[in-house]
Amino acid sequence: MVHSLAIPHLKTLREHPDALAAVACGVLLFCGWLSLYWGWLGLGLLLLCAAYVIGGYESAREGLTTLWQERELDVDLLMIVAALGAAGLGLWRREYYLIVDGAVLILIFAISGALEGYAMQRTERDIRSLMSLSADTARVLLHGQEQMIPVAKLQVGDRILVKPGELIPTDGIIIEGYTTLNEAAITGESLPVEKTVGDEVFAGTLNGYGALQLRVHQPPESSLIQRVIQLVKQAQTEAPPSQLFIERFERGYARVIVLCGILLAIVPPLIWSWNWETTIYRALIFLVVASPCALMAAIMPTLLSGIANGARQGILFKSGAQLEMMGKVKAIAFDKTGTLTTGKLQVIAVIPAKGVTEEEVLHLAAALEAYSEHPIGEAIVKAGKEPQHTQQRVENVRSHPGLGISGEVNNQKVLVGKASFVCEKSLLSQRLREFSQQLEAQGKTVVWVARENQVLGIIAVADTVRSQAFQIVAHLKHLGVEQVVMLTGDNERTARNIAQDIGIDRVYAGLLPEDKVNVIRDLQKQYQTVAMVGDGINDAPALAQASVGIAMGAAGSDVALETADIVLMADRLDKLVAAIRLGRRSQAIVKQNIVFALGFIVLLLIANFAGNITLPLGVIGHEGSTVIVTLSGLRLLRN
Repeated sequence: MVHSLAIPHLKTLREHPDALAAVACGVLLFCGWLSLYWGWLGLGLLLLCAAYVIGGYESAREGLTTLWQERELDVDLLMIVAALGAAGLGLWRREYYLIVDGAVLILIFAISGALEGYAMQRTERDIRSLMSLSADTARVLLHGQEQMIPVAKLQVGDRILVKPGELIPTDGIIIEGYTTLNEAAITGESLPVEKTVGDEVFAGTLNGYGALQLRVHQPPESSLIQRVIQLVKQAQTEAPPSQLFIERFERGYARVIVLCGILLAIVPPLIWSWNWETTIYRALIFLVVASPCALMAAIMPTLLSGIANGARQGILFKSGAQLEMMGKVKAIAFDKTGTLTTGKLQVIAVIPAKGVTEEEVLHLAAALEAYSEHPIGEAIVKAGKEPQHTQQRVENVRSHPGLGISGEVNNQKVLVGKASFVCEKSLLSQRLREFSQQLEAQGKTVVWVARENQVLGIIAVADTVRSQAFQIVAHLKHLGVEQVVMLTGDNERTARNIAQDIGIDRVYAGLLPEDKVNVIRDLQKQYQTVAMVGDGINDAPALAQASVGIAMGAAGSDVALETADIVLMADRLDKLVAAIRLGRRSQAIVKQNIVFALGFIVLLLIANFAGNITLPLGVIGHEGSTVIVTLSGLRLLRN
């Protein structure tokens, strides 16, 4: 029984050491003060000494470690020196309230450290929630029997059974079953996605109503969720340029503070005949209030909160530097295919000849194209798919590369393809010719359909623009992005038609991958900070060249995760606007924090020499400003 009760206490000690040290320090300080008040000098000094040790141990250890290993002074050491200075001054003058002041300094510093720790744990908890998405075990099918084994022991080729309502344990290919998956953990998209045989599913997504059998096609440690977790953890540890600058500034600043503190303790009594005790006490307060704790907390809590917020929305920032950079973007270049467009061909118009219906043209073409693997044929088949009981009899199908396809449908000769191919044995209608020219001028691909030497109609196929594209481009311009351009390897006419539809003014068409890199360089000369949005595969060189490379809708793409600086896991353009707003908010909050931190330091310095504040008040002001700045940074956790 005693053993079972001890375990929770040990767990509490491990999880909240800073808070427990602060509580113990506070209790000892209060008891020490009471002992001095009641005249028990020996007990009071002993209790206050214990308060110094327990409350200040961690800070002293970190400060001395930094001093010994890096030959640098840091804030922790300055606090301890100030507290010990107050205690020494109190013993020297036998004014024991000064020892209490030093203990209060350590207590408030310990409480502040615990509060900052809890504040940062809020951010880390959002990031660690990714870890909980990984199942520990998987239900493997061996010789027709179910067996639970650790996910880490899964091997490529294993068959896994996933029941309704369970987490997908590792990335795999569906070999049996149909369901809907909640992929919010990966993409930030709350709507369920339909999955069937042949589709890839990702670890950490939640199975819906159907049972699935999966085949493991890659090692569990290579799963998308594991790669995302590693990238987010890496982003936590990498300091952005602004933070590195602040850290370099702190090292020089700490030396200046120590030198000024020594001069303030020595010069006034020698030149202006100040009282030594009062001068030393003011110098100790100066060490406390001039320390740049709040300035050090101005940046990283904000950026970590932004990274956590982004991860929750399916926006993966690979470092705090990229979050900062998103707030400075002045120009954005979009790849066309798969980014501004869906990347999938669709039938957008069917124009029949006189006396023929649209359904007849589409179903006849689909009957032949069902035997073709061409993307245009796939789009026609998808649009003209008929119920099983009305399917037509198709024979003697023959592909004509670059021209079209021919065959017999219900014993009638049918041609589907280019006008030149169909025209060989059919008379083309002038009306259909005019429609065809109009559609081609808009960048559409036109497919002609003829039966028994009679033209039945035309089908227009195109890569459709994303429904959000126009609104997103408008939002970007409203946010102050100075230039939005399109980069594509497609022809100029098609590119300009699409750009006109969505409000993009500058178009660079017919580009090879290296040409896109050159365009990005030219934009950087003019606008400095340029973002490139692409699919993360054929745009890899341009993504790498851009100030910020953004891969969109690239769940599962290795190239996207490796090359891009930011990955929008959902296939949605509005996440780009959210990423820019997050970057802008982070920049605004960082600037507010820096101004507040520097302003409060100046205010406390003036109060020290003009208002004669006490050491505890100086500590409360210093540590209070640090906590306020940290909590300010956590505002980015809100959507």
